[in-house]
Amino acid sequence: MSLRLSDLTKYSDIVIQCHDNPDADALASGHAIIWYLKRKGIPARFIYGGRNQISKSNLVLMINRLGIKAEHVRRLDRPELLVTVDCQYGESNVTKFDADHVAVIDHHQISGHLPEMSEIRSNYGSCSTIIYEMLQMENIDINSDINLSTALYYGLMTDTNGFSEISHPSDKDLRDLAKFSRSEIIMYKNSNLSRDELKIAGKALENAAFYEKNAYAIVEAEPCDPNILGIISDMLLEVDSIATCLVYSILSSGVKLSVRSCIKEVKASELAAYLAENLGGGGGHLVKAGALIKRDLLEAAGVKYEKETIDAFLKDRMESYFRSSEIIYAHDHVENLKNLTHYTKKEVGVGYVKASDLADSGHKMLIRTLEGDVDVKVEDDLYIIIGINGEIYPCRKQKFESSYIPVSGKYAFPGEYPPAVIDTETGERIELLPFAKSCLAKGGAGIYARKLDHRVKVFTAWDTEKYYLGIPGDYLAVRADDLSDIYIIEQNIFAQTYEKTKEQ
Repeated sequence: MSLRLSDLTKYSDIVIQCHDNPDADALASGHAIIWYLKRKGIPARFIYGGRNQISKSNLVLMINRLGIKAEHVRRLDRPELLVTVDCQYGESNVTKFDADHVAVIDHHQISGHLPEMSEIRSNYGSCSTIIYEMLQMENIDINSDINLSTALYYGLMTDTNGFSEISHPSDKDLRDLAKFSRSEIIMYKNSNLSRDELKIAGKALENAAFYEKNAYAIVEAEPCDPNILGIISDMLLEVDSIATCLVYSILSSGVKLSVRSCIKEVKASELAAYLAENLGGGGGHLVKAGALIKRDLLEAAGVKYEKETIDAFLKDRMESYFRSSEIIYAHDHVENLKNLTHYTKKEVGVGYVKASDLADSGHKMLIRTLEGDVDVKVEDDLYIIIGINGEIYPCRKQKFESSYIPVSGKYAFPGEYPPAVIDTETGERIELLPFAKSCLAKGGAGIYARKLDHRVKVFTAWDTEKYYLGIPGDYLAVRADDLSDIYIIEQNIFAQTYEKTKEQ
């Protein structure tokens, strides 16, 4: 990280500022920095500007019960250091106050010039996650104060639509490892819906459109808090004839989407990303996800920003999604090898970890990576391979010995997010890198592969509940020595790792 919380301690006159209409993520982030500075003996203020004071009932409860000291101000004497959290200095949604020095901590897209002291993580689901990691860098456990961990947990929860829009593993770490007050969270959640919002939900459900062929529904809701879209989605998914649903609201800046799925053949996160592809962004997990289609990108693509056109556009994208996806269940699929080409693995350096070094045999582990979560059971012959781009995949000892050669020397991790596993029985998070060793890939029996020209979902022999997605340009691979071992290889990794067998 380019900015550490300890960098702030050089100053004695510090003000923390969030955007003018604070939400739970902004409040949690600002509060956590104030909490940290207080531990260091440095007094600081937490402020927000704008016309209105906080009045939303769940936020008022959060402030009062967690001891958050957020001041509403119209003017500010020039501080030595001003730190904006969950927003960027000079943006239209944050009152601009003068300061001798400015720092920025935010998870949104960069909108303009940033000061030297900045920490921007645009791929994170919340600013709370950034603060969580910054506290870890200072060797501080958020669980040492239940009010702090509850605030950060709730900040992440609300900014990711009830965790439905989580994609980054760091967000998942905060979600899974924070020891929060469950009673507090329940209280805030039960104060989150006003009577007017209840009417919005009722009206939207009354006008739901159902599509029986692929068992999905589409619903438009009036402009509202994104959490309301999630509530409507959850209710729709309880209908017996609906396996997948899309709820959307047309806002002035874009179309907000909430996606749900209760079948393993459709990951809500993947569907949300598909709907917003090239037009915004989306994320989430297996069951719940969300996305934003930006108005300017939609109009640039030639789609008129009016209700009828947007309705038709979203229906067309949903139909296209189901129409264009091939599903393969590896355990009972027979691939015609005449349509595939044989490739041999190049001699490239990768890493490996013996699963039994991480946990006792029989324990169930969740492997957390940027590509997603993989569930495995610890067995003596199970290895975890760390690929050339930091990708993770399991491997049996017999296949490891036929495909890799252990080598001496320290393993150097090439990826962005250091991979970790979570022992699902104990809840312990275990980093892989301290256990990782180096090895070289060797040719072995090779693979048969074909380049994809459409979307393919593969349920591997390792995990029959979660599919791996291949998109046009990726490769469907079949191990030559085990035709039931079918999987997806991303196109860039394939080019770096495999070469066509010379006899062909």
